[in-house]
Amino acid sequence: MSDEMTTQAPKTLGDLVPKMEVKGTVKRIELFGAFVDIGIGQDALLHISQLGQPNVRNVEDVVKAGEEITAYVLKVDPANSRVALSLVKPPDFSWDDLQEGQMISGKVVRVEGYGVFIDIGAERPGMVHVSELADDYVKSPSDIAKVGDTVQARIIKINRKKRQIDMSMKSHAEPIPTVESVEVDEKVPTAMELALREAMEGKRSARDRRESRERERREKIMREQEDIIARTLRSHSQ
Repeated sequence: MSDEMTTQAPKTLGDLVPKMEVKGTVKRIELFGAFVDIGIGQDALLHISQLGQPNVRNVEDVVKAGEEITAYVLKVDPANSRVALSLVKPPDFSWDDLQEGQMISGKVVRVEGYGVFIDIGAERPGMVHVSELADDYVKSPSDIAKVGDTVQARIIKINRKKRQIDMSMKSHAEPIPTVESVEVDEKVPTAMELALREAMEGKRSARDRRESRERERREKIMREQEDIIARTLRSHSQ
């Protein structure tokens, strides 16, 4: 969120954008929330669900008419000239802002035996599993990071349904191609395969030679028989 967004007071509905910090005065209280004058010529609604406290039954337990408050723009509806506010500071990153492969700086807020949790300004902290804390083997996450440390981590998986963000602090080097990842046009034969192939080719050559000799022998016999038949026919015709 820019400094201009948080310090420059809006004057019209068109000046408002979601997440903007605004100051205003509570004008009136209703059962469902409070209406706040934020200086744009129309009141904005602070719904009871956006008061920043769980299970609020009475709006006046949190805000009172005439009180000056700091709130955040939750939603702007220009078509209906409506503005929704919240007392809860919005996260820097929404779920739509987060992408796998994204590098983000954050603060370590919890260390467990299986990994560390990092506040990256999103709705939920990201988790770095112990296996993703460093390139080398890590015995204990506390050897790598402590609560309060500012670290750089890369998002490796996002589960929006479960609201989980998995991260890694390993170096992001380009992967080295492995034999399995390289496509080859022809399999390279082993020495045993070559020997077997040569033996098979030798057998085929010997068989071909035998078949050729047998074919020549049969053709010779056929020629001799044809010659005998021809001579016999000639002798009968004389």
